Amino acid sequence: MVATHSVTLDGLSGRAIEIEVDIANGLPTTIIVGLADTTINEARNRVRSAVVNSGMNWPDQRVTINLAPSTLPKSGSHYDLAIAVAMMASKGKVPSADFGRMIFLGELALDGRLRAVRGVLPATLAAVEAGYDTIFVPEINAAEAQIVNGVDVIGVRSLRHVIAYLRGDEPPEDPPVAPLTHAAIDDWASSGRVDHLDLADVSGQTDAVLATVVAAAGGHHMMMVGPPGIGKTMLAQRLPGLIPDLDMDASIEASAIHSVAGVLPADAPLRTPPPFLDPHHSASAVSIVGGGTRSIRPGALALAHHGVLFLDEAPEFASNVLEALRQPLESGRVLISRASASASFPARFQLVLAANPCPCGHGGSRGSLCECTPLMSRRYADRISGPIRDRIDIQRTLVAPSRPGLESSAFERVTTVDARARVVAARERQRHRWAQTPWALNAEVPGAVLRKEWPAAIEGRRLVDRQMVSGALSPRSADRVLRLAWTLADLCEHDQPTEGDVVDALSLRRGSALAGEIRNLSRVAA
Repeated sequence: MVATHSVTLDGLSGRAIEIEVDIANGLPTTIIVGLADTTINEARNRVRSAVVNSGMNWPDQRVTINLAPSTLPKSGSHYDLAIAVAMMASKGKVPSADFGRMIFLGELALDGRLRAVRGVLPATLAAVEAGYDTIFVPEINAAEAQIVNGVDVIGVRSLRHVIAYLRGDEPPEDPPVAPLTHAAIDDWASSGRVDHLDLADVSGQTDAVLATVVAAAGGHHMMMVGPPGIGKTMLAQRLPGLIPDLDMDASIEASAIHSVAGVLPADAPLRTPPPFLDPHHSASAVSIVGGGTRSIRPGALALAHHGVLFLDEAPEFASNVLEALRQPLESGRVLISRASASASFPARFQLVLAANPCPCGHGGSRGSLCECTPLMSRRYADRISGPIRDRIDIQRTLVAPSRPGLESSAFERVTTVDARARVVAARERQRHRWAQTPWALNAEVPGAVLRKEWPAAIEGRRLVDRQMVSGALSPRSADRVLRLAWTLADLCEHDQPTEGDVVDALSLRRGSALAGEIRNLSRVAA
């Protein structure tokens, strides 16, 4: 009996799986045991055809394949290669002395070629953590596996290639295999920063532009309400361009999630720009939250980790989709539970919501007459529930600017280059401040920590207290105002949030006009 090893994934965490093959006398049959799903049970036919078409014989005996530990559910086609190698070693076709330090990943085609598989990056991380030093992966997945240090990655094209390597022979000239393609979700699940979009393109919305800069600097959630064509989508699309590139740890974590989802580009396996996802409002709860019937895959919430999730026409999303945002917005993780398994994915993203003021969209606009009754407008707004609104730090109401307002805004336009420099400087101040804590951005810091260890100036604290006593702010809203005040202080290079910073934070929270030092950011010549 010979054993090889592969990896099973639970979310982003992995565990080594031992694959044992026993060939015994009896009627010719192949049995797979070890709590395997349908995909793995189908591997019997795939692996047999791949072995035969690779020029080797399949034993005419009773073959038992065990995936241990047997109590752990297993799914996926990436066990094919480990099963085939264990079979060849059981027949003495390849040496088996070093299998204890090797991991095998890959799906076999019927002719013996190795197809690309999902989750190679997190599987490689799990293999290194478990002490393995060599991993065989499909050649098309080798680039993402090579991101991980401390492991020898061997990219192979076929079963024949693997056997030749284990024997020390020259590898055969097999054709390359195409990467994974998921055209249905690639358009929005693998998008990144669009560098050519500039904040200066947005006209007449100075306060909304400044609010976008504040959101980028502190990692705050934002909601924009206004009639169609006023600039909500333009601002959301320019937000990722203000966010600095991901550091190595964040980049690997984001790349691992995209690898599990099967949308990590083969030619750019390490994501450095922050992800930007903008699913259509008809998207299902499974596509947004994650899930699946056979294996659990991450949805848009996890794919936007360390990036931006933009929900345009937010009231048009299904209510269960919007309400599913509650827990991830607080915890930064999404837990997906099914009857047979559960998985947890990190989901610390910036949420941006855009909505019309009423069903017809013309409420509050200058040139069009709104035909909606107050009740219709109220019901439309209530599709975004109070608990969701309370979790959004910045809330802005955009109105169409007048002609004089457009002309004056031409001298107050903020470019992406200038704003990004301010955002980078503000985030550097935050990184230094929270260096010895679990947090990196102001939006992540608990309110209790801010109140006790990093309070605002006395005048600002009194202002927040008065708002709480009057009922204008809930305790959670007060904490979010303090976080905003710290971000404003970082942008304005204050050592502590001043009363003016708190006033502007309240304005950002309520959607009123900004009047403090933050407006200096907009005084840039056109």
